[in-house]
Amino acid sequence: MRWNRLFDDLEVQLDRELDLEDRGLRQEEERLRLGRLSLRERIAALAAPGEPAASAVRVEIGDETFHVRPTAFGRDWLAGDIIGEGPYPLACVIPFASVTAIVVTSESRIAASLETERESTARLMERIGLVFALRDLCRRRVGVSIVTVTGRVHGTIDRVARDHIDLAVHERGVPRRTRDVAEFRILPLTAIRYLTME
Repeated sequence: MRWNRLFDDLEVQLDRELDLEDRGLRQEEERLRLGRLSLRERIAALAAPGEPAASAVRVEIGDETFHVRPTAFGRDWLAGDIIGEGPYPLACVIPFASVTAIVVTSESRIAASLETERESTARLMERIGLVFALRDLCRRRVGVSIVTVTGRVHGTIDRVARDHIDLAVHERGVPRRTRDVAEFRILPLTAIRYLTME
């Protein structure tokens, strides 16, 4: 009889130790998963498909804060629509390096942003860097307003190099013509906070 009780006690103790070990492993796995989580993944989780208003993310860049509804994610940038700035959404490109904060007012949305599933293979769009996106805007000759660390400038991107762009500065709403170009600016990519398109 005492042997049975001893074996029962050993079994309960072993179950308890195995449970503690499993719990410790799960906690360590969660710490490792969170340690690999990127800002890009958190923003993408916050902007998960659903109601348009729910997919908007409040972005802080320097001293500006606005709501963006992301439409595409690159490796180091996001494209989206700035909402609430006028009658129509304003298309923008934001480098992740310029984001100073993502403002979230609900603890449940914070928790949801942590529940991301890492895909083993990223889509092609998600591997494209900011330079590639800027080269596309250059090729299309799209008028852009660029907010830099020192202010705002409007023009057309003439060239995109590895770490900077050449911008032909001209009035908004005017196509880029040599006679309308006021000046040229060479802008380091690190100075670009975000840009909007006409």
